[in-house]
Amino acid sequence: MIKWIWRKILKPFLNLFLKSKCPLCDRPAKSELCLYCERQLFRSQFPGGGYQFPAEVPVFVWGEYRGSLKGAIAALKYNDRPELAKPLGYWLAEAWLNSPESIVDRAIVVPIPMHQKKLKERGFNQAELLAKSFCQLTGLPLQRQGLERIKQTEALYGLSKEKRQETVKDAFLLGKAFRRRRVKRPVLLVDDIYTTGSTVNAAIATLKKAGIKVAGVLAIATTKKPAGSDYNS
Repeated sequence: MIKWIWRKILKPFLNLFLKSKCPLCDRPAKSELCLYCERQLFRSQFPGGGYQFPAEVPVFVWGEYRGSLKGAIAALKYNDRPELAKPLGYWLAEAWLNSPESIVDRAIVVPIPMHQKKLKERGFNQAELLAKSFCQLTGLPLQRQGLERIKQTEALYGLSKEKRQETVKDAFLLGKAFRRRRVKRPVLLVDDIYTTGSTVNAAIATLKKAGIKVAGVLAIATTKKPAGSDYNS
């Protein structure tokens, strides 16, 4: 409750009288980020704007999970900086729109959901905030309740691919928005970090079981290296 009051009431009120500060370095900022941190974040972006990992359901990712981008995602999730999702989601949308992969029209954007207990603790779902910003630029509709997470899973970081798959198995149900009607339009899933794909694959399986086509997955960062890439900058 205290976090909610600060984020929704006190912080916006103070911003009317104080100059905005960059959430990553406390420098003065005209928008969500100062120019220095913005430049540092773009150092993690893949050449060409983004990279699509080929698969049955293609995955489009903005940048590599390292350096300033890794720090920004950590600040977003663990340091109560939800405002960082706005520029990150916008950059993801901009890169996707400028790529050959953005051929899906009339798609519904669905964020990977959090378990209710974890959502209550954090106060927001970072994937939903990224998806909201993504939709503001693309014009695609956002469906927050396309999926429901019914299984509270342990942190996947450091787990093997097999253990990740076991952990997220049966973690999702079709959300109440999709249970109420037949969904004919394709879905784009949005998450913050793409690692082994275990989480998004579990979500895809849930949607496919209901006859819903998943046209692609979008994420702001990945720990995976593009095949044949010598990107090390």
